[in-house]
Amino acid sequence: MKRLWRIVGVVLIAAISLNVAYAVYGDILLERRGPTSEADFPRVVFPHWFHRIRYKCYACHTEIFEMKAGANEITMEAILAGKFCGECHNGQIAWAASFDTCSKCHVGQ
Repeated sequence: MKRLWRIVGVVLIAAISLNVAYAVYGDILLERRGPTSEADFPRVVFPHWFHRIRYKCYACHTEIFEMKAGANEITMEAILAGKFCGECHNGQIAWAASFDTCSKCHVGQ
């Protein structure tokens, strides 16, 4: 089991260092809703387990995100205003979410 986690860790680190995101077991795929189509922007792959390795559940739930699929209306406007992902992806805790970093999350698998 330890060997499996080492392999998963190496793959995640390699993907992040290459600025490539792949959906793996435990990741959350966020579907796009609203006026823009999937052709405009691919959907988001949220690496839940990568975050879970670093933080306890209560770091995000329930203060930032409700723990129910579809319960959070996540928009880029909200993120840029420091809500949802923007709570940490602010350039201080983690890389800043911006329109220059779209491909870090919008990978569309």
